[in-house]
Amino acid sequence: MTTSAYVEPELTHAVDLCEPDGRLSRAAVGWSRRPVHRCNLPPTLPRKKKWNYWAITSEDFLFSTTIADMDLFQLGGAYLFDRRTHLHLDKSVVCPAGTVVMPERVGGDIVIAHPKMRVALTDEGTATRIRVAAADFAGAPLTADILVERPAGHETLNVVIPWSDAQFQFTSKQNTLPASGSVRHGDLRWEFDAPSFGCLDYGRGVWPEETAWIWGAASGRQGAHAVGLNLGAKWTDGTGMNENGVCLDGRLTKISEDLAVEYDIAHRMRPWRIRTTASDRIDLRFAPEFERISESGTPERYMNVHQMFGTYSGRIATDDGALEVRGLFGWIEDQEARW
Repeated sequence: MTTSAYVEPELTHAVDLCEPDGRLSRAAVGWSRRPVHRCNLPPTLPRKKKWNYWAITSEDFLFSTTIADMDLFQLGGAYLFDRRTHLHLDKSVVCPAGTVVMPERVGGDIVIAHPKMRVALTDEGTATRIRVAAADFAGAPLTADILVERPAGHETLNVVIPWSDAQFQFTSKQNTLPASGSVRHGDLRWEFDAPSFGCLDYGRGVWPEETAWIWGAASGRQGAHAVGLNLGAKWTDGTGMNENGVCLDGRLTKISEDLAVEYDIAHRMRPWRIRTTASDRIDLRFAPEFERISESGTPERYMNVHQMFGTYSGRIATDDGALEVRGLFGWIEDQEARW
């Protein structure tokens, strides 16, 4: 891990992620405040990974949906977590490769219509509509209809991670997007009233066979401010680029430093500490409330996820000054994959 700040180029013009032969375009390496990359991954490239992951949070609960293309197969998934009762519901379905086309740009429509669950992400111009329907979702019918708005001028974190010319990842992390709607499960209903927020994790790239990462995120109100965090570690170390940033009232502050993440891998429910390695721009403690574990696959191909729901407290420094954070609801995940 580096222990100093570094220079990450900011991009302002449209750019293709790949050269015609499928190798990384070096002109695409950098970050931007809005999505400017076209993820033109040739279909012949091996080990491609593509996903659109949405998490919608209020002060009391979280609902998430995913549509992903793992190259060998595609999947759709959804889960719900209620902070008040610790109710956790989770379901996913797997489809053959080529069932859906994943858009090359952030936005666009994606639908997985599996007999056991339908997941639809629909672009409505200045918003994305999320719909999920399953006749049997952990023992009862589930329907969700949520609208996530994209306010004009709202800045997002878009970055290319260059492991090499042959292995690379574009990610668009978008938080503090106003959300509204509801989720119904049997006789239970959850309403996303204001303030509720959507967080998008859009990913397109070619990954190493074995990877590990930590990803933390949160969106919420802190007094008069809307505060969004995106915090990453492990997977970007040593590349000269990272996914670390703070969004305050729709304005992004890019943090060009790696993060030190301190936690007990044998007891992940103990408090975590996340801090920048070359300055005091970020110094946060994360207090877990619930651990979501998702482990699947074989010794040859697997994905193990430990996602902690809880709250962030501490200090962040944006381009506009320092801000104290108290009890900001979000998550942090510790993940390993051989894929």
